[in-house]
Amino acid sequence: MMNRLLTLLAGVLLLGSLNLSAQRRPPEPKTIPDSINLIWKDIEHDFTALAEAMPEDKWSFKPTQGEFKNVRTFAEQVKHVACSNEAWAKQMSGEKPPARCDLGGPNPAKTKTELMAYLHDSFTMIDKVIGDTTEGNLLHANPGPYWGTNRLSALVATVWHISDHYGQLVEYLRMNGIVPPASK
Repeated sequence: MMNRLLTLLAGVLLLGSLNLSAQRRPPEPKTIPDSINLIWKDIEHDFTALAEAMPEDKWSFKPTQGEFKNVRTFAEQVKHVACSNEAWAKQMSGEKPPARCDLGGPNPAKTKTELMAYLHDSFTMIDKVIGDTTEGNLLHANPGPYWGTNRLSALVATVWHISDHYGQLVEYLRMNGIVPPASK
């Protein structure tokens, strides 16, 4: 009797865990944009939440101990990501991208509010490019100064780039005693 009860309990727990696992899994992507957005939407959310989490009076922070000579401030990192998103989106759309994103580009945003608006706008631009991506244009040439010889490699570079800067800014938050929202 005890063995039957234990077997029944194990079965219920197993089925329950399988059901929870299935509930957490995102839906199977049906399109190229769906496939890209499996990762892009997560990093877009995490990067935005991370930027929001840093108090405005800390946006001028940059590490100074160790090998951190000539690194960007938190604000400069966010602006660089926004400019890079804009650059890739425009380049993939056949428009002229902004120059010198390595230095923040030409956008005049400076305050947290302005930079967050620029960041959101840059995500909207990338979201549109992702939404417009099809099997037919995935390998189209992507001429211009920013990484990616075709649309696919430019989209991969975009995801890699923001992920790289996200990792850097996690450290900026932690150095200021802030746990990044995605780590909570």
